[in-house]
Amino acid sequence: MSEDVETTLRSPRAYALARQAVEAMETHKVWPTALNFELWVHYLTSAKDSPLAAQIEGLIDTGEPFTDSVGESLAAQFLPKAKLDGEILEAGENLSKELDSVSRAIEIARETSEAYGQQLAAAGESLDGQDTGAIKEMVETLTQATRKIREENQALEGQLADTTQELARMREHLEQVRRDAMTDALTGLCNRKAFDEALERLAGDAQTKGEPLTLAVLDIDHFKNFNDTWGHQTGDQVIRFVSSVIARSSSGARFAARYGGEEFAIIFPGEPARNAMAVLEAIREEVSSRLLKRRSTNEDLGAITISSGLAERRQNEGTGSLIERADGALYASKRGGRNRTSCADPITTTRAA
Repeated sequence: MSEDVETTLRSPRAYALARQAVEAMETHKVWPTALNFELWVHYLTSAKDSPLAAQIEGLIDTGEPFTDSVGESLAAQFLPKAKLDGEILEAGENLSKELDSVSRAIEIARETSEAYGQQLAAAGESLDGQDTGAIKEMVETLTQATRKIREENQALEGQLADTTQELARMREHLEQVRRDAMTDALTGLCNRKAFDEALERLAGDAQTKGEPLTLAVLDIDHFKNFNDTWGHQTGDQVIRFVSSVIARSSSGARFAARYGGEEFAIIFPGEPARNAMAVLEAIREEVSSRLLKRRSTNEDLGAITISSGLAERRQNEGTGSLIERADGALYASKRGGRNRTSCADPITTTRAA
């Protein structure tokens, strides 16, 4: 949350604001999920001309349902960056504290070792010509110093062990934050940010290694009409179903993502267009063969179909051009009657699968 919202939620107004947010959500038939609550708290505490307020006011004016996907879209625009930055900042502060603690423990051990070394040197210099009593006293002094440095080293070992565990916990936490930031909440597939980064990286690898790479984009046919007929909650159900089929077909090195709305993308590193064509056709056939039912009423939703387009990367081709050619192939499928797969270039068989 922003600093202003965070301050408000820690003030005497917090409970009143929380009740106001819940009442507003109830009035507008918004499910009181944690994400929706955070959005509406931001909405109620933000300026009336803020972008988030404008978006929510627009939804209220048009009567558009505040579905999971709508909430996720608003959160993607207005919430995650601050949340992610806060998580990373907190982890960074904890890491600094741990490292400072280790640094202090090491400094203490160093000072103790230096003192011990000085005691040994002084003892060596004073042994000559000393009587038995003086030597006994010196041995006792060295014994005490040895015991002290052993205790200091044991404390340092314990500190290092605790710090190792804490660093492992923080690494796991940061990795989870990174995964959350790269995952589409509705489908569990990677999101657009993760897709953009993966495409740049995999295209660079393909260029370096001289290997093929194919990009496919998929779109649910007539999805807007479907949403208008059955509602956004059922639309979300359809998106989850299609994404599950795509995920099952995207194992190994393949990379699947929700590109936006009802559109998806799959990257096929190391695979030519004809391999991708076979996979896309299998996805299309599985999706169209299933007759879905509306969960709330058990009504038949009819068959769902998807259109797809693919393009195999050309040598030295940038990712922008590759996406544009794959999109062009997708629109060729749409113009050709939908429920089909099109390729930007003729499929060849000269390259081994």
